[in-house]
Amino acid sequence: MSKKIVKKIAEKHIGGFTQFIREQGVVGLATGFLLGGAVSKVVTAFVTDIVNPLVSIMLGSGEGFRQASVRLGGVEVFWGDFASVLIDFLIVAAVVYFVFKGLGLEKLDKKKPKEEEKPKKD
Repeated sequence: MSKKIVKKIAEKHIGGFTQFIREQGVVGLATGFLLGGAVSKVVTAFVTDIVNPLVSIMLGSGEGFRQASVRLGGVEVFWGDFASVLIDFLIVAAVVYFVFKGLGLEKLDKKKPKEEEKPKKD
């Protein structure tokens, strides 16, 4: 193969890849994953280190909120850990919602109407 053919093939595939990234929003998706992970860590630390101790104080339990449980029919049901994870989820969901609304990102997800195809002139 000549260098020109290899270069032409490479440009075609690199151009296709670049177009795929632009059209599919891969960069935005990757950024969302990274920011989502960071927000999740911050929220988990907030709930674990601030919310859980405060709720534990309100419950009068020195064990901590995650160990909160209730005895039902001879079985111990530990509801504190589930409640803690649920609080994490609700805070992350609220942050994502308000960031999307605040930055107007919900508009990016809507499909653009296609332009009508003009009839070809013979």
